[in-house]
Amino acid sequence: MSTYKPKNILITGAAGFIASHVANRLIRNYPEYKIVVLDKLDYCSNLKNLDPSRSSPNFKFVNGDIASADLVNHLLIIESIDTIMHFAAQTHVDNSFGNSFEFTKNNIYGSHVLLEACKVTGSIKRFIHVSTDEVYGETDEDALVGNHEASQLLPTNPYSATKAGAEMLVMAYGRSYDLPVITTRGNNVYGPNQFPEKLIPKFILLAMRGQPLPIHGDGSNVRSYLYCEDVAEAFEVVLHRGEVGHVYNVGTKKERSVIDVAKDICKLFSLDPDKVIKFVKDRPFNDQRYFLDDQKLKSLGWSERTDWEEGLKKTIEWYTSNPDWWGDVSGALLPHPRMLMMMPGTERHINGSEEVKGEDSPLTNNQSKMLVPVSEGISGSTHKPSLKFLIYGRTGWIGGLLGKICEKQRIPFEYGRGCLEERSQLVLDIQNVKPTHVLNAAGVTGRPSIDWCESHKTETIRTNVTGTLTLADVCREHGLLMVNYASGCMFDYDADHPEGSGIGFKDEDKPNFTGSFYSKTKAMIEELLKEYENVCTLRIRMPISSDLSNPCNLITKITRYNKVVNIPNSMSVLDELLPLSIEMAKKNYRGIWNFTNPGVASHNEILEMYKKYIDPSFTWVNFTLEEQAKVLAAPRSNCKMDASKLKSVFPELLSIKDSLIKYVFEPNKKVLTD
Repeated sequence: MSTYKPKNILITGAAGFIASHVANRLIRNYPEYKIVVLDKLDYCSNLKNLDPSRSSPNFKFVNGDIASADLVNHLLIIESIDTIMHFAAQTHVDNSFGNSFEFTKNNIYGSHVLLEACKVTGSIKRFIHVSTDEVYGETDEDALVGNHEASQLLPTNPYSATKAGAEMLVMAYGRSYDLPVITTRGNNVYGPNQFPEKLIPKFILLAMRGQPLPIHGDGSNVRSYLYCEDVAEAFEVVLHRGEVGHVYNVGTKKERSVIDVAKDICKLFSLDPDKVIKFVKDRPFNDQRYFLDDQKLKSLGWSERTDWEEGLKKTIEWYTSNPDWWGDVSGALLPHPRMLMMMPGTERHINGSEEVKGEDSPLTNNQSKMLVPVSEGISGSTHKPSLKFLIYGRTGWIGGLLGKICEKQRIPFEYGRGCLEERSQLVLDIQNVKPTHVLNAAGVTGRPSIDWCESHKTETIRTNVTGTLTLADVCREHGLLMVNYASGCMFDYDADHPEGSGIGFKDEDKPNFTGSFYSKTKAMIEELLKEYENVCTLRIRMPISSDLSNPCNLITKITRYNKVVNIPNSMSVLDELLPLSIEMAKKNYRGIWNFTNPGVASHNEILEMYKKYIDPSFTWVNFTLEEQAKVLAAPRSNCKMDASKLKSVFPELLSIKDSLIKYVFEPNKKVLTD
């Protein structure tokens, strides 16, 4: 039996579960191989999965998407890649029922891009395509012999259909262009590092939390489970001994029903399964059984080493030792999760051409999610994904500005016609507009000030809470990201964040100010939206723009007041920040962001600038918070917001004072001079 020896291997999706174990194993066992990892860091990926390899000289990480032809071609050439192990894919069946087009994009189109790059460069000696046992479809309950590699493909769900489609492309490129392809079809895999949307880690985390274990249907569905290290060894064998043009099942004949898996986990946690197990509605279609014939791979010398009891104990030990590995996974632990297919976030912007080689990454798991552009700077490609925004808040200040920005950037958009509280109208908007993203700038701020909300509480709740929540839910149902232009007026200086200390409230901090009913509704909806993984919340504070005639503009307001307080506050210069929000939408950021310019400015400092640049004769009078309270129906918040996360992603973001000069006062000074 001949043995293949690669030199430079590209592993796609290796910050994910199975591929990370394969990458770590190859890097550890074969220091003479150069391993290049390409991963776009989707929600189920984690750079920490590659920690064992980060310091190895034969390891290189590239943050990017397999769907970027420019990037893939660039890597194959620059890194002299001779071998590809293609793991990158959307894999969770539940997600495929709610967002099947994303599976087509990732699993079929992404694979096609890779194959075409291999054809063009002509340097690939092995292309190992990782597929799934689900392409065979359901196995008869009484079948004694499993599906063999020549069995008919009969996928039954959108996920397995896209994997079967990708296989057809792989086969076609092998036959049409003599691409040296090998395909694997594997059973279910479990073990450390797995994102908890999958059955075993989900049940483990729920058991750790003392929560019910939800079982689809009656739990009689049967699956075969392989421990991750055994599967990594299988890929090591296929890489070195697999024959070009062949398919290999990676499986085990040891089957377990879902109800038995739940009971085994209950036993190890000393839980009563009768009390903990909860039966829930089944999937739209749930295959009863997958059963593989694994003899072909065994003939290459591979065999399963880890029995079920040992593997499950190892897995439970890992999750109990690393409960926060994935950050907040509450959405994945639902009985029927619908995770939005988006990238995990970064604390700094990573350009598509940037590589991380053996160094600690700034990526963390509890922050907002972003999609990183991968073609920029590679070969001058001008291709951009199609966009169309649906904007709510047409008659409002920010909603109007967003429309103008879209016009300037030639981004197709339409304003929503539906009332936010009317779900059916929102669904109709989405069906008619067919947007890629939804921008929500609708809300009640008061007429003319937030004091109005104190006497119109139900109207404020209806729009700020009920309407926003309904829109988020409709967007989630349709697999859409919603950018919510929210408020930062929910924080007030306190003992931990004293005025003048330079300590600001962070993005993850909970609001501490509910002095006004407006702020109370904003805090309420922000807390509720945390349950929606498809929402990007932008906390705008004391908004300012270059339009000094707009009555909503903070500068316009304070220049018309009889008296002003003089307290430093965080503020948002919309001329600079709103275009960044469009970039955040394009790149699918999510989570909560302090959407202010770094630093603080007091009313006096702003009015000094106004006097210097706009009206040298302008004068004003200060008064205290106590005096202010006598003329207001509701208190106002004063605080410093920590904008370091936003600044780390957009390093060009100006401080509040510099931004005021550049975007507000200098342009208006020129206008006045002209």
